[in-house]
Amino acid sequence: MNSSSSRDVRDIAPQPPGIVPTLRARKQQLVRDTIWKAATDLFAQKGFDETTVDDIALAAGISRRSFFRYFASKSDIMAHGMLLYGVELIQVINACPKNYSLPEVFRRTVLQVARQAASQPRTRKIMEIVAKYPAARTAEVSRLPEVLDLLAKAYTRRCNSKSRDSLAPSILSGLTLQVLAVAFHSWFEDGERDISSVAEQVLATLGRLICDDKQPSRQKGQKRLE
Repeated sequence: MNSSSSRDVRDIAPQPPGIVPTLRARKQQLVRDTIWKAATDLFAQKGFDETTVDDIALAAGISRRSFFRYFASKSDIMAHGMLLYGVELIQVINACPKNYSLPEVFRRTVLQVARQAASQPRTRKIMEIVAKYPAARTAEVSRLPEVLDLLAKAYTRRCNSKSRDSLAPSILSGLTLQVLAVAFHSWFEDGERDISSVAEQVLATLGRLICDDKQPSRQKGQKRLE
């Protein structure tokens, strides 16, 4: 991992309660967000493959040298979008009421993040970029393992200290991203459908698949033989 990407993770990760970011950190985040927004606008207008670092620096109002203080490449910018998405998920998980069970935290996180992301015009723009340009998609998902790890840690903090189910946070982190991916894909392809109803449908389908009390015929046959 390059130094720019490593610094990126630390800078955008949610701060613990009571910790106020320094003025320098806030300024750095403002510049990073300005570069990211300028770049994604260019990727959508000009094309990901066609856009250069010089184009992005000019649009963001910074020098080429300043660009490389914040991002290692234009691919790193797409990866930054994935990390921002991860931060949004963690913030929702952390904000859930303390009396929520893990399934309730999971459900609320999926529905709230789906609504929040769909309400931002830039979400559809980014989805169009990754759908059209394989290099952009590869860059975006390159940070997925880090997001999964951050989510698992967030779910772990919500676990009962006496819980012996150590696999639950990892399962929920993967499930959260996959359910949202299916919901966003359906919403993106449809064009007009409300994201909340799409997410509800995905959750309902998942519930039926996991909780259906009708045993598959093969398992029933096995039980009769036992």
